[in-house]
Amino acid sequence: MRVGVYYSNKDVRVEERPTPKVGEGELLIKVLASGICGTDVMEWYRINRVPLVLGHEIAGEIVETGKGLTQYKKGQRIACSHHVPCGECHYCKMGHTSVCETLRKTSFDPGGFSEFVRLPAINVEKQGVYPLPDNLTYEEATFTEPLACVLRGQRLAGIKQGQTVLVIGSGISGLLHIQMAKVNGASKVIATDIVDYKLKAAKKFGADNVFKSSEYAPEKLSKINNGRLADLVILCTGAPQAIGQAMKSVDKGGTILFFAAAGQKQTLAFDINDLFWRNEVTLTSSYAASPEEHLEALKLIGEGKIKVKEMVTHRFPLGKTQEGFKLVTEAKESIKVIIEPQK
Repeated sequence: MRVGVYYSNKDVRVEERPTPKVGEGELLIKVLASGICGTDVMEWYRINRVPLVLGHEIAGEIVETGKGLTQYKKGQRIACSHHVPCGECHYCKMGHTSVCETLRKTSFDPGGFSEFVRLPAINVEKQGVYPLPDNLTYEEATFTEPLACVLRGQRLAGIKQGQTVLVIGSGISGLLHIQMAKVNGASKVIATDIVDYKLKAAKKFGADNVFKSSEYAPEKLSKINNGRLADLVILCTGAPQAIGQAMKSVDKGGTILFFAAAGQKQTLAFDINDLFWRNEVTLTSSYAASPEEHLEALKLIGEGKIKVKEMVTHRFPLGKTQEGFKLVTEAKESIKVIIEPQK
């Protein structure tokens, strides 16, 4: 089978590998659509482990079922998780499934930028398979994982009805956060970005107000928000400048959600008294999502409550995966880039 092998952001090669063999309790998935995630181009995080076959936002159909599996059948349309929690450790029991060691060790074989993927037995057993409703395309189903992560982030941040939400960074995660905040009852959503193209997208997908990052100031936020800052600030970029803006934009009693990864070895410095003392500000983070959040995300997409179809701006066959990576790395006039491994 053909696979897209990652050596660097500028070097993704199409190579031939044997199609994975399916063992007991496993599934072989024919990948019909695979989204490129922003973390796929986080080169510093991956460069010491290359070559890699990336791709974790996938949808496809089952082409082979391993011995002992009766609940799944050949031809069934599914999305699936590359990571699954054990459900039994201390962290899982405390509701922090994303820091479960099992979750961090599980994965696809080899990765979504390939014609076929073997889903290990543990992924199947631990509810990492999500049958698709008939009305959903494979392309739309690739948003299951990123939306599940957004759901988790807003849940951990304690979003409430009537809050003002500031989304810093209007890439795919930011746009999903904008929509999800509205579904969760936010009264006002403000978005920022450095790229005009993405600000237009933010407005299209529900932001009440948008600001170019270079022109944004907390005073402008206060002016359009009845003299208050944001109850919830969601950082969908790890740029130091953006983090500084977040610190100055959170209201008393508010929360800052660190949703995106920052640069390698990036540190945070702030005046503890100025931010926390008497202000009850919370800093929190989120990573990945649980099987339950994947199912909830799939339901929201299937019901049309979260619009994803129009977020897809580019589609490439597997042989042009490098072109897709170039677009995502540049982060300019693209939103969601989909690889179609069967083409």
